[in-house]
Amino acid sequence: MKTEWEKIYNHVFNWVISNGPKILFAIVVLFVGFWLIRIFNRWVKKEMARRNFNLTLRYFLQNLVAITMQILLIFLAMQIAGIQLTFFTAIIAGLSVAVGLALSGTLQNFVSGILILMLRPYKVGDIINAQSQEGVVTSIQLFFTTVLTYDNKTITIPNGQLSNNVVVNYTKEDKRRIDIEVKISYGIDFENLKKILITSVQQAKKLLPDPLPRVGVSALDGDKYSVVLNVWTKSHGYIDAKLELQELILDNLRKSGVKMPGV
Repeated sequence: MKTEWEKIYNHVFNWVISNGPKILFAIVVLFVGFWLIRIFNRWVKKEMARRNFNLTLRYFLQNLVAITMQILLIFLAMQIAGIQLTFFTAIIAGLSVAVGLALSGTLQNFVSGILILMLRPYKVGDIINAQSQEGVVTSIQLFFTTVLTYDNKTITIPNGQLSNNVVVNYTKEDKRRIDIEVKISYGIDFENLKKILITSVQQAKKLLPDPLPRVGVSALDGDKYSVVLNVWTKSHGYIDAKLELQELILDNLRKSGVKMPGV
């Protein structure tokens, strides 16, 4: 009669004989696969650097590709070794549903961040207006965008809000138009007022000579009329240029003895 130890030995020996080659082959596949993934990941890294890919998106995609390939490789090795994956698949499916429900808002911000980094509706250094906040974009992350306002407040806006709402990019184009409206009484001659406005434009240092400034009557009211002035300046520095021009117009109106309605 065989002893218990002999039975255990025979059982283990038979199991090793029948499953050993598959397990050995799975281990070889695992080592070779990890080696190939490292080579492929280095190639992807060099290609993205050569093409000046966005730095934040570059690191994310590199890690995503590497982790995804490693997980698939592990599953392949388990399949080769004869390990049933039904149980693991059920667990992963359940966890995916739970995590998806818990992080629906976060995932929306994440996907929106990828779209923003790829489509580039704005970039770091641009001046934007979004969610009633205006300022300079200082950082674009996968989940949020950071904006520094003119009064030195740091605003963090979730990317989901930016991708689903209107974002005004003031510096997407190189130049921007300044519109100034002056309300004046009918007793003031339009041509005289036009000369004052053009003189102010010529004195301003932050305006562009092209396109040419435009002056015209924009509205007629009961006791006054409105004159609009259109001039152009560089997008960066728009506010400084507008403040300078308005100061010059006010000073030249006073020097010419022109009084505004109600003054």
